[in-house]
Amino acid sequence: MNVYKITLVAMFASLTAVGAFIKIPIPYLPITLQVFFVFLAGILLGPRLGALSQIVYLTLGLVGLPIFAEGGGLGYVFHPSFGFIIGFVFVSFFVGYFLSGDEKLSSSKTLVVCIIGVIILYIIGVPYMNIILNKVLGIEVTMLQSFMAMATLYLPGDILKVIGVALIAPRIKAAIKP
Repeated sequence: MNVYKITLVAMFASLTAVGAFIKIPIPYLPITLQVFFVFLAGILLGPRLGALSQIVYLTLGLVGLPIFAEGGGLGYVFHPSFGFIIGFVFVSFFVGYFLSGDEKLSSSKTLVVCIIGVIILYIIGVPYMNIILNKVLGIEVTMLQSFMAMATLYLPGDILKVIGVALIAPRIKAAIKP
């Protein structure tokens, strides 16, 4: 890796951290802007570097930097939102894999891949959230209730975020071609 790539990885890890602080506080799982930067990382950096930026973000948060939406530290693995943070790594890789190689990236293809990415994020994050709510916090909730809560409270916002990504990513990618 060269200095340019290291800088990009660090920049997107930082942007994801900033996205954690742009939030609407809701108990257990605030609405943040992180998803926006996670998807941009994958698209603009590619699968490996995009995922690496999220691994850096995850690692920095786990070692104690308060860069997650509600703090940081190793104990954050018992927070309901931690499954989504794990999902950031996989989703960034996924969107990067399917979109980074396109010379002329279209907004429609970007949107479709990003919507699939949101589904993957929920497949990883919601079961983790459900386990933490039930086993750690003692809040009895079924998996269906967890998915329904995510679909009603969070999915509309996440769809808006990926629409934003689909509109700007092709333009940014065209402008920063090496």
